[in-house]
Amino acid sequence: MHERRFQGKADRLRSEERIARLEVDRVVASCLEGLHIQSVLDVGVGTGIFAAAFAGLGAAVTGIDPNRDLLELARHYVPRAELREATAEQLPFGDDAFDLVFLGHVLHEVDDARKALTEARRVAAMRVSILEWPYLSEEQGPPLAHRLAPEAIADMARSAGYRQIDRVNLTHMDLYHLLP
Repeated sequence: MHERRFQGKADRLRSEERIARLEVDRVVASCLEGLHIQSVLDVGVGTGIFAAAFAGLGAAVTGIDPNRDLLELARHYVPRAELREATAEQLPFGDDAFDLVFLGHVLHEVDDARKALTEARRVAAMRVSILEWPYLSEEQGPPLAHRLAPEAIADMARSAGYRQIDRVNLTHMDLYHLLP
C-alpha cells in the first residue's frame, strides 16, 4: 500500500465544497492560456472532474489512474475519455503524445515525484500543468508532511529537464505551468 496515495472515499472527491475550492474553470483556463490544445492527458484522473472540464472545451482527453474504482467513476462522468490503469511514473504513451499533461493533486501522492515529472515531460508536446495544495497546514487536504513546498516542486522540475517553471497562486491551491 502506498502511504501517500489517496485512500479515501470517492464521494469526498466530488463534494461541492471541494469542487468549489478547486476552481476548476479557472484552473482549466489557465492551463490552456496561450496555447491551442487538442489533446490532454489527465494524470491521476480520479473521478474525472478536470477531465470533464477539458473535454467540455473540445479537447480529446485521456486519463490514467492506478485506482480501478476511481476509473470506473470517471468513465461514468467522462464517457468519451480514454481511461487506463497506470501510474504517473510509467506513462504508457509515446513521446510528445499530448499537447497538455495535467497532474491535479497527484504529485504529492506519487512514489517518485521526479520520475513522474520526467515522464510527464516526455509525453507532453507543449505544457505540463500541476495543481497542488499550498504548503500550509490546514484542515482541508493532506497533512503538511505529504505536501510539497514550491521550492521542492521547482527543484524537481529543473532536475527533470523543464526549461521554464511558472507558479500561479489561486485562492486555495497552487498551479504550476512547466515548459518541456
